[in-house]
Amino acid sequence: SLNSLPSPTLPGLHLPSVDTHKGWLFKWTNYLKGYQRRWFVLSNGLLSYYRTQAEMAHTCRGTIPLATAHIEVGDTCHLVLTSGGRSYHLKATSEGECQKWVSALQQAKANATLLMHHSDDSGDEVPVPQEDRTLTQGVLKTLASKLDDLSTCNELIGKHGAALQRSLSELEDLRGSTDSTDKVKAVNERATLFRITSNAMINACRDFVDVAESHSRRWQKALQHEREQRHHLEETIEQLAKQHNSLERAWRENPTSYTGVERSQEGDASDENDEAEFFDAMEDSPAFITVTATGNIDLSFSLQDTSGTNHMQLRRTRRSRIPDKPNYSLNLWSIMKNCIGKDLSKIPMPVNFNEPLSMLQRLTEDLEYSELLDRAARCDSSLEQMCLVAAFSVSSYSTTVHRTAKPFNPLLGETYELDRLDEYGYRSICEQVSHHPPAAAHHVTSQRGWTLWQHITIDSKFRGKYISVVPLGNIHLQFHSSGNHYVWSKVTSTVHNIIVGKLWIDQSGDIDIVNTTTKDTCRLKFSPYSYFSREVPRKVTGVVEDREGTAHYILSGTWDDKMESAKIVDSSQGCGGSEGKQKTVYQTLPPKLLWKKYPLPENAENMHFFSSLALTLNEPEEGVAPTDSRLRPDQRLMEAGLWDEANSQKQRLEERQRLERKRREAQANQALEEGEWQDIEGYQPLWFEKRTEDTGDNIYIYKGGYWEAKERQDWSQCPQIF
Repeated sequence: SLNSLPSPTLPGLHLPSVDTHKGWLFKWTNYLKGYQRRWFVLSNGLLSYYRTQAEMAHTCRGTIPLATAHIEVGDTCHLVLTSGGRSYHLKATSEGECQKWVSALQQAKANATLLMHHSDDSGDEVPVPQEDRTLTQGVLKTLASKLDDLSTCNELIGKHGAALQRSLSELEDLRGSTDSTDKVKAVNERATLFRITSNAMINACRDFVDVAESHSRRWQKALQHEREQRHHLEETIEQLAKQHNSLERAWRENPTSYTGVERSQEGDASDENDEAEFFDAMEDSPAFITVTATGNIDLSFSLQDTSGTNHMQLRRTRRSRIPDKPNYSLNLWSIMKNCIGKDLSKIPMPVNFNEPLSMLQRLTEDLEYSELLDRAARCDSSLEQMCLVAAFSVSSYSTTVHRTAKPFNPLLGETYELDRLDEYGYRSICEQVSHHPPAAAHHVTSQRGWTLWQHITIDSKFRGKYISVVPLGNIHLQFHSSGNHYVWSKVTSTVHNIIVGKLWIDQSGDIDIVNTTTKDTCRLKFSPYSYFSREVPRKVTGVVEDREGTAHYILSGTWDDKMESAKIVDSSQGCGGSEGKQKTVYQTLPPKLLWKKYPLPENAENMHFFSSLALTLNEPEEGVAPTDSRLRPDQRLMEAGLWDEANSQKQRLEERQRLERKRREAQANQALEEGEWQDIEGYQPLWFEKRTEDTGDNIYIYKGGYWEAKERQDWSQCPQIF
């Protein structure tokens, strides 16, 4: 029986034995039929599916090669397999069944990948010659002739086998007959012919396999050579792009030193001929469709400067790497199962869930694309300025796409400074002003014409399958020359697959940016990720309107890559809006790039996926306050890879903080008993003070003194928190 034959494997390669996995799964078909029940069979690194088990004999509805597939586990028994640019959405009947399929698929993928790598490395040791058409055609002709031999042998085996069967039947009928000797002789002759033909077929098969294997090794070696050449070419192109960006940055830092470099109007005009994009209508905001504009293009549009200034330190060499992250295993469920519905800031967590940065440093990381604000400060038009401010508000999320670890919760009174006055013209100071709820105050002043401040409180909850992080508070930005004052807030961050599957993060919600001076507005919509949405993942869209509600710019892009703006030249009322409302159709100029994410540093996947700026945030700095996050011992030990020591230090610091809080509470209770309640002020930050906004909300504002204290190196006011 053919079914009893062992499956072929490459010589010298021993793969784990994997039984064929079969079963029913529900497969997403379309929006009309939804999920349909299909019979799936996993065998030899291939996942095939059929409508019924009976179809296996004649019809296969589809096959997914697992060697190149991406396996993703979703919520409520969902699986997503992505292969060849196509995604297959599957659903199991139970969590247990889903886990069995996940294990089988991952094991099959690992075996298929190992087999593929073995094939890639099993070529001849001689150098790979150039492709020769004549040689290839000769090999194919040889293989074709061997196939003809196999076909001939197959026919002969069939004929001789039938004759042998007839002879055996005749021999059975002539049992005891006088001419039985002749019949036995005939049977022996036919059996001999059958054996000779079978041997010939076996030899032909061996020749075919030998030819195929010998040239297969050469072809795979050639394929590997082409892959290496392509990889080398990609690296060369990436290096050229980095050099190009460095030249652009150096020119913008000192344009007078590059008098021979000028932007041509022809280059700007050619950009205007790019094809316009078409965007779907946004929910809860005016729907729009962009179409190609007709007529002349306004070359004076100040947002045509599509280049950005990377945070490469031109005057001081800062570090570009940190120690690789150790591979520590941890049972996440054993820690998180008792935390459902609780505020994570109140739960002691080991450093295994952290990245070696504090929340104060993460807030400071919002300044990675401060060059957008430098450009906005030079804008004469408040509407164009709004576009750049909106792009800046989106850019702060670009570093989070792979950053699923949580930052350290700062200790009460902890500070963090970032002095980039020489490189980028700004200085930033953060302070943890409250512990429960955790709240941080941040103040940035730039010599390039702007000031930014924010007071953020983090509300985080564990919901069983995901963690939601909701930043509460407003971000304020004011430009010195125009006095334009912008206010906005942050969106909700969600970390998915806490228990099963690979962690991934999503940003969702709306950002309403208001210029309180001119009353211009911009609503940015962060679309939540959906398995079944046809939208671009991580999509962000928005419309910039003046105080009368007239739309002037359309913004579009993704929060992990780039943002573009398109100037509106005409608008009209269309049809098909929701709730009986008409859609507004905007005619725009081709979109202009506002912001583009910088590529991650080399080896970023082993360095917590830190950006170039993030790698420098915890770099030791002389002269900082004794409360600075760089001096926090548990965070420093974790960055060095000493996680056990870091956990011990973290427990010590948290216990010390609890004792300090109890001491303050005891003092307050004693004052109340003595009738001196009017003297109780509670904890007071050192560098920030609480004020009440016109809206009635409390906000912490920088009261000054930090940089002066640093200049004098007088830190006598600072508490000893470490």
